[in-house]
Amino acid sequence: MEDLEAHREATSAPQQSGRMVVVVGPSGAGKDTLIGRAAQYFEGRTDVHFARRVITRGADAGGEDHISVSEGGFEAMDRAGSFAVSWTAHGLKYGIPAAVLQELSQGNIVIANGSRSVLDRFRAAFPRLTVINVTARPEVLAERLEARGRETRADILKRLERGSLIVDGDDDVVTIDNSGTVDEAAHQMIDTLETILRN
Repeated sequence: MEDLEAHREATSAPQQSGRMVVVVGPSGAGKDTLIGRAAQYFEGRTDVHFARRVITRGADAGGEDHISVSEGGFEAMDRAGSFAVSWTAHGLKYGIPAAVLQELSQGNIVIANGSRSVLDRFRAAFPRLTVINVTARPEVLAERLEARGRETRADILKRLERGSLIVDGDDDVVTIDNSGTVDEAAHQMIDTLETILRN
């Protein structure tokens, strides 16, 4: 009986011939900016889809263009199977809508803002996965984070010393150093996506 149920689940799940691209990196690395640049470049392309995350954060909070829901609303969506991947970080809940599975079943590529701490969940959900790891030199990250005014420079540097900018594992990983100009890093991001589209 269990084998039959497993077979039903396997045959009902859409086959993912496309590729999920998850963009990760520390705060201040510029993930949202690079994703935004890539979205502008590929605007109008039906084979490139940029996922809007569902987040328990106000719509007017700034940062990425996301779908804002309450905690209760998020939990109800999670129970209903509305997310391909979901996680909690920094007191907020994040979800990648299950609708991306349809895009992947059509052979398209999907780009989503993710988190290094839950890459195992992305691996489990998306067999064809590329990780774009956006980094920057610690002093550059510290300068950007200090400009936000939420922490002192000393606290920021201590936090950066504790964290690693490396993605471990056997994933297909592309690292983009965004210590220089945004144009340079955006060019690398777009080139990476173009390469995926050609393969």
